[in-house]
Amino acid sequence: MLWTLSFGLWGLSRQGSVWRDEAATWQVAGRSTADIWHMLGNVDVVHGCYYLLMHALFECFGPSTTTLRLPSVLAMCVAAACVAVIGHRLAGIWVGWAAGMAFGLLPAVQFYLQEGRPYALVAAGAGIATLLLVTLLQGRGRAVHWAAYGGTVLVSGLLNWLSLMILPAHLATLLWTRAGRRVWTRWTIASAVATACVLPLILFSRSQSVQVSWIPPLTWHMLIGPAVLLAIGGVGALLDRPRAGRLSVATVGLPLLAVPQIILIGLSLIQPLFLDRYVLFSLLGLALLIGTVVGSAVKAVRPRHPRASRWVLPAVMVVAMVALLPQSLAKRSPSSRVDDVVAIASNVRRMKETGNGLLFIPSARRDTKSVSPSAFSGLRDIALVENPVESGTLKGVEANPHRIRAAMLAHRRILLVTDAARVARPVSAERDRVKASVLRKYFTVVADQQVRGRRVTVYERRVPAGRASTT
Repeated sequence: MLWTLSFGLWGLSRQGSVWRDEAATWQVAGRSTADIWHMLGNVDVVHGCYYLLMHALFECFGPSTTTLRLPSVLAMCVAAACVAVIGHRLAGIWVGWAAGMAFGLLPAVQFYLQEGRPYALVAAGAGIATLLLVTLLQGRGRAVHWAAYGGTVLVSGLLNWLSLMILPAHLATLLWTRAGRRVWTRWTIASAVATACVLPLILFSRSQSVQVSWIPPLTWHMLIGPAVLLAIGGVGALLDRPRAGRLSVATVGLPLLAVPQIILIGLSLIQPLFLDRYVLFSLLGLALLIGTVVGSAVKAVRPRHPRASRWVLPAVMVVAMVALLPQSLAKRSPSSRVDDVVAIASNVRRMKETGNGLLFIPSARRDTKSVSPSAFSGLRDIALVENPVESGTLKGVEANPHRIRAAMLAHRRILLVTDAARVARPVSAERDRVKASVLRKYFTVVADQQVRGRRVTVYERRVPAGRASTT
């Protein structure tokens, strides 16, 4: 836990940067409970429990990057501890230590370790649920452990219902270990109750599926990463020499790694959903299997060099840290994310003039204004009809294209906040096409700044040729 905590606290603020996904958490957490409930009826209900949790934390400790990200750090520490305990119980102390420390070193874990989103909390829930299942399969558990197992799966499902993919992984473990009828009965009851409680969220969130419409279709090159992870996990499973009917690291770790990945790939063939963060918790299984590899190395060295065997794990961790140092540093820099909604606010303060018009392309870039409202004081958001809080959305409601065009032509000077050229996508919405067309036809660029994936451009109205000559 301390090992993972040190990685989490290292560069936690990322120089004060907040990227677009975290900006959603930031702006929603700052709303009242009633406003959050209003929003969940329209958008992001899948993250509703997480937003309510972050709202409570923002109320208690105030909005800051520390408040935003520290819950993820602490959750990953819990996940790492669960991995270590599971490895220790199933294969000895060296496997436990190696698995727990390897988990904190994994690049994806280091990325989401400092992310103000719910994926680290889901990983912690998966770790606790898996530890409870191991406890029960070892005959140490009671009815209260089954209740805790079902409750943990339920909470994880409410944080992100895709976490229910852990249940098929645990099902594979039960099949592999030939669990008894009593275990099967209690596991089925606990799983069914948890799933039934999450089912209303699943059904309601389907009505908001447009939120994931941006995810690209599955391609072969997307499968390279999962294939590499499964290959590494397969080596660990082979070294563990799993046998049917015996609880081991392989019978727990390999299903936990492979099953969620395979299910997500299958779902993505129906609807594009393939994002590594949705199955981040599967890396618990990878860490367990890596621990087996290191534990096997310790066992191999011990007979001939008992003293040297104690240094195998430290040596492996040092080599891994040095090899991953460039990635670790990169993930703690503002440039590690697509953009920074905070950095551009200082440019707006410097470039604005009171009374200027303000536009966002696309409208989702209004998150900069939501997170840093003081920077936009004195500006008129000319496309906006209803702000994000009143409309129960993340980006507000804009006027129709005709009204936007008329409002733009009524202004002499307009500030446009949009994506930097390197990350910008083609304009698709009709409103955004009208904004871009009017700016090109009637306005001239007088200032332009790009910072960390965001761009602010100042436009001034062109003087008609006839009027200029008369003057």
